[in-house]
Amino acid sequence: MTLPMPNLDDRRFQDLVDEAKYLVQRNCPEWTDHNVSDPGVTLIETFAQMVDQLLYRLNRVPDLHYLRFLDLIGVRLFPPAAARADVTFWLSAARDVPVVVAAGKQVASVRNEVEDPVVFTVERTLNIVPCSLAHLATATAEAGVPPVDRTDELLVGGGPAAFAETPAPGDAVLFGLSDAVPGCAVLLRIDCEVEGQGVDPHDPPWLWEAWDGTGWAACEVDRDSTGAFNRAGDIVVHVPDGHTMSVLARQRAGWLRCRLVEAKQHQPFYQRSPRLHAVEASTIGGTAAAVHAEIIRNEVVGTSDGTPGQRFPLGRPPVVVGEGELVVEVSGPDGWQPWTEVRSFADSGPDDRHVVLDRVGGQVEFGPAVRQPEGGLRHYGAVPAKSAAIRVPEYRSGGGRRGNVAREVLEVQRDPVPFVSSVVNRRPAIGGVDGESVRDAAVRGPLLLRTRDRAVIAEDYEQLAREAAPEAARVRCIPAHGADGRETGAIRVLVVPAVPDTGELAFATLMLEPGMRGRIERHLGERRCVGALVSVEPPFYQGVTVVARLRARRRTTAGTLGARATQALYDYFNPISGGPDGDGWPFGRPVQSGEVFAVLQRLPGVELVEDVRLFAANPITRERGEQVDRLDLPPNALAFSFGHQVRVREAGA
Repeated sequence: MTLPMPNLDDRRFQDLVDEAKYLVQRNCPEWTDHNVSDPGVTLIETFAQMVDQLLYRLNRVPDLHYLRFLDLIGVRLFPPAAARADVTFWLSAARDVPVVVAAGKQVASVRNEVEDPVVFTVERTLNIVPCSLAHLATATAEAGVPPVDRTDELLVGGGPAAFAETPAPGDAVLFGLSDAVPGCAVLLRIDCEVEGQGVDPHDPPWLWEAWDGTGWAACEVDRDSTGAFNRAGDIVVHVPDGHTMSVLARQRAGWLRCRLVEAKQHQPFYQRSPRLHAVEASTIGGTAAAVHAEIIRNEVVGTSDGTPGQRFPLGRPPVVVGEGELVVEVSGPDGWQPWTEVRSFADSGPDDRHVVLDRVGGQVEFGPAVRQPEGGLRHYGAVPAKSAAIRVPEYRSGGGRRGNVAREVLEVQRDPVPFVSSVVNRRPAIGGVDGESVRDAAVRGPLLLRTRDRAVIAEDYEQLAREAAPEAARVRCIPAHGADGRETGAIRVLVVPAVPDTGELAFATLMLEPGMRGRIERHLGERRCVGALVSVEPPFYQGVTVVARLRARRRTTAGTLGARATQALYDYFNPISGGPDGDGWPFGRPVQSGEVFAVLQRLPGVELVEDVRLFAANPITRERGEQVDRLDLPPNALAFSFGHQVRVREAGA
């Protein structure tokens, strides 16, 4: 990105001429003829013209010079961050042997005429393990009562009840699989009849879980065609990664369970228990984590010449932000020796195997040797032996906002896997952030000089948190308050992750990933003042629901205007890109119904905003509060769009 032309020296031709004539009058008073016809004035104007050209070139400092200047004060551009998504591989049919999706396999979006596909790489090998139903058990909500094995009753066609005759929250039916299936999609084919009376077949009060060795972890239900155990059909459950074998009801199996939970408001509950007449289980797919980056392994970047301060370029810059530091290996008599990445060589000794990585430029740098006043050399970091090979075992190249694709976009197998018929990302990819621009780095440089890599005031914490997690969309530091409203002396660092800009945000995508939270906590912990208590957490997201009624202009259809108005509301009450200025809803700013009128009235095709009603909403419980004209937010809160409803009356209706 080209920076605006700076004025390092704002003098122009006439300024230079006037300044020279002033110096002539002061230093050479006998020179009295200052007219343009004087030969001396002609020389002054000639040199002024030459200097004016030099100043013009000086003021057009290229971006590369800015990068070098920033490097002198220890400022380097933030690298891009790679988006991540869970990708599900669906088998063409259930298999009797495991299907392996190797790490490094690539999936992509569909190529179109405008842009290249977005490519994701599988991070870890996925084993799609076959399974079958080995055992069936039931458990009641009564404390201390162990599960009861119902396998024999199922096999003889007895139709065991899934829950107690009068179902209650806590009742559960347990399915014992022949093997643990971590990360797999399990198909349960169930034969049952309309006996589970009272329940809504599309919204049953249940929770599917899998045993992970320490407790029950929630599973995701992909689809349910049984109507909550009320007709013959299939249930597909995505099992979490930690699933393991365990013993329940005196039977060892990979256990899944369907547990009844308290019904939500206006949600019907079971009045009678459904009965299961037959159950079959099989594995039909698996889910693996994928990253929007190319994973490069064992790249040899050069050979050492035995001198300090060597630099070696990587083949595929930039290097995206990862979970840990980069490791560089140097060959030696005992094999490959690991060298670790550090931020700078300031604390490195002569024997420390340290490297510094320029992630944007893609360059590995070894420690320099600095001449001391007495004439000796001080080595900051060890020097690789002469003729030693330098390689990087693994790094990731790519990243950027383009990887924040919507759900069901990654559907192309670039590296086909046998017996896999299709692939899809069931949720949007999140976490992709473009690398820092030179303009932003030029602004950050003076701030870094002021903070001196220490966290003292709120702006210091915000700046250092962004440094630790460039993929964060917003960071805000506020004081912590106790129950009595007084400041406790602790510091709260509120972090909003970057999420796909796809209109309606999914609430779950705004939660902090443990990896990002850990990096920020470690980074701030090393730089905070002694005794300062720092908490890194997400903001409080206040759900906002708008119910509006509009009248459309002539030649404007109700459907088009309704969709446009709904999108405008989701855009305005967006914690990342909404608000009056379009850079995210301001922390603690109240929401008023009057501004909703303004947002809707300025839309093309709106004749009149007839009515606007504002409600507070809970994005977790999906409950809506009472109508209000003003919704006050605490200092740690952001507005979050939830369930807007817009009705449009066409002109003349």
